[in-house]
Amino acid sequence: MSIWGRLLGGAAGFALGGPIGAILGVMAGSAFDRKKQHTFNFSKISQEQKQQIFTISFIVLAAKLAKSDGQVTDDEIRAFKEKFNVPKSELNKVGKIFNEAKKDVYGYKQIADQVGLVFSNNKILLEEMLNNLFFIAASDGQISLKEIELLRSISQSFSFDENTFQRIFQMNLKDNTSDPYRVLDVSRDDSDQEIRKKWIQLNKEHHPDNLIARGMPKEFIEQSNKELAAINLAYDKIKEIRAKS
Repeated sequence: MSIWGRLLGGAAGFALGGPIGAILGVMAGSAFDRKKQHTFNFSKISQEQKQQIFTISFIVLAAKLAKSDGQVTDDEIRAFKEKFNVPKSELNKVGKIFNEAKKDVYGYKQIADQVGLVFSNNKILLEEMLNNLFFIAASDGQISLKEIELLRSISQSFSFDENTFQRIFQMNLKDNTSDPYRVLDVSRDDSDQEIRKKWIQLNKEHHPDNLIARGMPKEFIEQSNKELAAINLAYDKIKEIRAKS
């Protein structure tokens, strides 16, 4: 069954308690300490629960992001449905969460902070979530300043430094405007060997097999493949630049 078919608990939780309720619904059971409200034992969250939390959190944050520049465009909604292969049978369920979340931007930081905690030892998944959010922001042809501000705030909730944010930002720019050194998060003064080492590291971290093993739902892999392509292109551009110098 696809990830979309496993979101019923989250959707019900959303109806009862808003975005936080959605995540509580998924994490209910052994991970939820009923004696201490909103207290969780993250070590007890299963792989399937992590996939559900990732997906519901992404839906909510994507909706908040789409709303951040004032209106949710048809392009943004279409991009979400098409990019993440939401089957017709599940559109109602996913739409319920998205439509409720897009009413206003308020509450996104609570979600981002909570997601950052859940995946605090799994930074690659947080990078991929931010990468996918950049895709939603760019789907209407441009990323507005308000969207960049919200994305940076989410990045901070994920405990990313500015270099990490800029690397993900640069990977989502058009090829002719991105800085290949920033994409790889290396310095222009680094040796060829150091740059190659970083390129190999990023390839291993963002390889689809590694992401799925870490809990990434397969429905989100397509965008990570584009990220991997951007990493490889940046390395090729750096080699080309250095060959001419």
